[in-house]
Amino acid sequence: MKNLTLLIPILLITTISRAQSKPDRQQIASIGDLKVTGGTIVNCQIGYRTYGKLNEDKTNGVLILTWFGGISKNLAGPDTWRAIDTTSYFVMIVDALGDGISSSPSNSVKQHGTKFPAFSVVNMIESQHRLLKQKFGISHVHAITGISMGGIQTFQWAVSYPDFADLLIPIVGTPQFTSYDMMRGALYRKIIENDPEYNHGNYKVNPKITMVNMLWELLLTTPAEKVRSKPRDQFPKWLADTEAQQHGDWNDTYYQSAALEGFDIAKDYNGSLKETAAHVKAKMLIIASAQDHIVNPAPAIEFAKLTGAKLVVIDSDAGHLAGNFGNAEARKAMVEILTGN
Repeated sequence: MKNLTLLIPILLITTISRAQSKPDRQQIASIGDLKVTGGTIVNCQIGYRTYGKLNEDKTNGVLILTWFGGISKNLAGPDTWRAIDTTSYFVMIVDALGDGISSSPSNSVKQHGTKFPAFSVVNMIESQHRLLKQKFGISHVHAITGISMGGIQTFQWAVSYPDFADLLIPIVGTPQFTSYDMMRGALYRKIIENDPEYNHGNYKVNPKITMVNMLWELLLTTPAEKVRSKPRDQFPKWLADTEAQQHGDWNDTYYQSAALEGFDIAKDYNGSLKETAAHVKAKMLIIASAQDHIVNPAPAIEFAKLTGAKLVVIDSDAGHLAGNFGNAEARKAMVEILTGN
């Protein structure tokens, strides 16, 4: 959703005095036909932006992954790309399948709308891996990170390609959806499915589904934060602003939400996070939010213990947006693990 542009992670912002490269323009790469859970994406296109230069042995890459409904442009502002020293690292921000930039129901010519095949988070990672191999000749990166769905993708990288990265830094993501996460996702999709203007995805004009906006606005933070930031006498304006929020293509949103359904990196390991953890090779920094109402933090916290990863738990009534409110311990931990200090 467009209001997720607020999720630009302050956790990534550090003070770096060395000169930085200028941000790159939006680019698109063709990676060929991509087999996905619902069939094949014909001539799959992946969007990306890069900063800095790739070193001679092609090992200084830092991959940043987009959140649910987010695009690389959301992460392309100076407050984000300056977070990592691009005189040392080659930063790649890659658009996830279904975000309206990479291949999606909204932009596919041959498989437009409901003709687009269903895909999974595993398929997202496969498309990113193929991009790095085909476009840049990269077979190993220094770090992979992302917030929210970007964090979820980072967890999937840990098992899909365990030798690919030195460091993995998932932020407010999860390795395995809890029943709460699955109920929240099911409710989200049910609201879309039952909206008459959505018409099962067969619409000519992108509908305005205000109930989804209201649900997301309510869950992004916490009741305490809402009471503080939205006084009672401001409710009419808050409600009107929420209902008026603009939204990208609803089929794109629905397909990405469906890709997250029942997410579990342990599905090939008997659903056991303990068994899965034994296959993780990269060093990890896991950042979770104790009061997250979008992504339950319990599995991420458990996985940190199972893997011996550095764990930072932010206890803030900002909820899912806790990182965006800033946290000194998390920022310090990110700088330390990225620089090896």
